[in-house]
Amino acid sequence: MKLEKVTDSAKTAAKRWYDDACGTALALEFVGERWSLLVIRELIYGPRRFGEIKANLPGISANVLTQRLESLEEAGILVRRRLPSPANVQVYDLTDWGREAEITIREMGRWAARSPRHDPMAFMSTASAMTSLRTLIDPARASDVAMTVAFDFPNDAFVARVADGGIAITRGEPLDADVIFTGDTLAMRHTIYGKLPLSSDGIGGGLAVAGDFAVAQRFVDLFALPEKIAL
Repeated sequence: MKLEKVTDSAKTAAKRWYDDACGTALALEFVGERWSLLVIRELIYGPRRFGEIKANLPGISANVLTQRLESLEEAGILVRRRLPSPANVQVYDLTDWGREAEITIREMGRWAARSPRHDPMAFMSTASAMTSLRTLIDPARASDVAMTVAFDFPNDAFVARVADGGIAITRGEPLDADVIFTGDTLAMRHTIYGKLPLSSDGIGGGLAVAGDFAVAQRFVDLFALPEKIAL
């Protein structure tokens, strides 16, 4: 009897949502449940502990996050591993295949940002803020730009390198940045997308700027929110 229950459970877990050969249908089976894509988004820039993921997804319960992490692991999208000493903590990290989902996340974000329902000033995690830069950079404006810019957020830091019309972003402390922006993600959006005047102290709600102000302004000018659709 016990063996029959295990077998039935396995059949249920393997059951397809859609009787459809389209890759999009299969993708929805992997990441179509609420929170799944956002969990992947939080891991784009490197491994995170359970508590770090949960802190950046307001509204998700520990139970639901556990379920999503397990389903993404079963699908081969992420793995669990333990960091070496002295950290010695369990983290979740994307597989190489899982990391390819960033392209989908960026394109979905660009598409949805055109809706009048998009609120660019709602809560945004640091990973989401950096992904917005990857999504909304203007390749034409960035074609002749080469610069390194750092973001010093509370409890997180990133380095963005602009070159050849694109932007590469890594999590970590700045070593050779031309400019360092300091503040939270709301201040970042006010500065980058709201085009607040740059200042050394972040007065008016924007980021505090340290370094070459001309480079900082040129960086800000590389980004713009897409035009909204007409309803």
